[in-house]
Amino acid sequence: MRCPICHAEDTRVIETRANVEQGTIRRRRECQECRRRFTTYERYEDPPLYVIKKDGRREVFNRDKLVDGITRACQKRPISREAIEQLGDDIERALRDTLTDEIASSHIGDLVMQRLRELDEVAYVRFASVYKEFRDLGSFLSEIERMFQRTQQERADAEQPRLFEQ
Repeated sequence: MRCPICHAEDTRVIETRANVEQGTIRRRRECQECRRRFTTYERYEDPPLYVIKKDGRREVFNRDKLVDGITRACQKRPISREAIEQLGDDIERALRDTLTDEIASSHIGDLVMQRLRELDEVAYVRFASVYKEFRDLGSFLSEIERMFQRTQQERADAEQPRLFEQ
């Protein structure tokens, strides 16, 4: 590591601390030439993840683009910025956990829709209207009706008595 003060290349590590939450390692260093101390941070670099678009193009996964799309769907809804960021983190983690370096954009959209439906139904419909490219009011209403029926079924299932619970 080169000293940022005198640019000498001979430095030594004095102290090392890992920050598991942020995925970084903090190192306190001392230059052997000028004796100044400085701090460096090391971060694990994830291998690139590629998104395969509908037209077959490939582009590097961009978490900011994902979060921007979710943010637009959640505009003027009672959803905190932290919840949106957490949703972006969860989806990125799920994508990286697939252990493949190429993911279809449709898979990402499906993950976002699944998680938004759990978080906020209006945000879900907003996202679905763009993602599913509704062409007319009929297709939009069909999706809302499917969502309404699914919600009604989930409520009915939740109200059913559990016969074998202890």
